[in-house]
Amino acid sequence: MLKTKNQVRIIGGKWRSRKLHFPDLPTLRPTPDRVRETLFNWLSPYIVGARCLDLFAGSGALGFEALSRGAASVVMIDQSPVVIKQLRENAKILNTEKDMEFFCESIPSKTFSLSPHQFDIVFLDPPFHQNYISQCCEWLEDTHCLAENALIYIEIESNMPQPLPIPESWKILKSQKAGQVSAYLIKKEI
Repeated sequence: MLKTKNQVRIIGGKWRSRKLHFPDLPTLRPTPDRVRETLFNWLSPYIVGARCLDLFAGSGALGFEALSRGAASVVMIDQSPVVIKQLRENAKILNTEKDMEFFCESIPSKTFSLSPHQFDIVFLDPPFHQNYISQCCEWLEDTHCLAENALIYIEIESNMPQPLPIPESWKILKSQKAGQVSAYLIKKEI
């Protein structure tokens, strides 16, 4: 079966099998279905009612999947106006605009803050080979946008040097390697 370019399929929840389009940009790399399925199996005890933050939203696969599976709200951030426009259109198609906020910002940012938001789950899936993980983790800590015991999903290139550059108070709960992707579920401990 031929895979249609620039669309992602929601794999579970109320919008299961719905396909959403995303812009044709070389930097967009949607989380593969297999990795997303594992991630949301990890998150199943926590996702219902969660307030989620999707940094580097790109295709929106993680944020829309979270809403489909019962998250209360999702804030999506991406630096591309074209991406934000498409994410808004997809939210309108799914009739979920009231559960979402969109920001066209470059993260990490010295001037942008999400205050007073606090998030239960954060999706951190930056472009590969840019060394954003450490900076973004610091930004999340500095902006105080993480709820107590927040969960952070990090997706990086599998050949990134180890150990994962996360704050000392963050603990890796689960990890997986699938092809060129390494995925981690992390808990911010108090």
